[in-house]
Amino acid sequence: MAARSSAPEKRPGFFSQLKTLFRFTKEAYAWLPYALVGILIAGIGVGVGIGFLIPPAAVWSIILWGVTGLMLGILASLMTMTRLSTTAMYKKIDGMPGAAGHVMSSSLGRRWRASDMPVGVNPRTQEAVYRAIGRGGVVIVGEGARGRLTRLVGDERAKVQRVAAGVPVTVLYIGHGEDEVTIAKLASTIKALPKKIDRTTMAAVIKRIDSVSQSLSSLPIPKGVDPSRVRPQRPR
Repeated sequence: MAARSSAPEKRPGFFSQLKTLFRFTKEAYAWLPYALVGILIAGIGVGVGIGFLIPPAAVWSIILWGVTGLMLGILASLMTMTRLSTTAMYKKIDGMPGAAGHVMSSSLGRRWRASDMPVGVNPRTQEAVYRAIGRGGVVIVGEGARGRLTRLVGDERAKVQRVAAGVPVTVLYIGHGEDEVTIAKLASTIKALPKKIDRTTMAAVIKRIDSVSQSLSSLPIPKGVDPSRVRPQRPR
């Protein structure tokens, strides 16, 4: 048997990640290379123009400003590609199962606690419910056909209100219809919620809900019973 290597797994370097990001973004925006080259040329042009305008217009001054313009052009190119890659990512995952969980777990920041795993799911239809907890309270996000999410969302709301009475609960549905939130605006919509609870209350809510979820997962589930329909019993 071969011995396992104790060396840490080598992560992709900066330029490797940049290359992957470029390829991914180019698949959605074929004109990306021309846009990036145009930004670089514009940056150099602006730098050289400033070098000519600021006296004395010496050669070394023009070169120095040209290099400065190039650096600014590179920075602007990276910012442009990052923004376009984010838009491309949202377009690619829009409508895919698990998209809400991916966005909530990676884009909400440290002020919110969320997971890419759903807290409720219908295994037959793939409708799922996700949950985030933060200073804005508890946010329940439904992903799938809204009509079939009513029961899952209602069960999760009831569970939260039972263990965290008084904490505001916001329900969002992913979609493109009226009163629905697109996957691209999900993170910004959650972050824009006004602060309703302090950090101490937030930590207590997370602890209570995690405790209930763990107790539910440890219970044996009979055959033929949908796990998303199992409710915790009230403590006596």
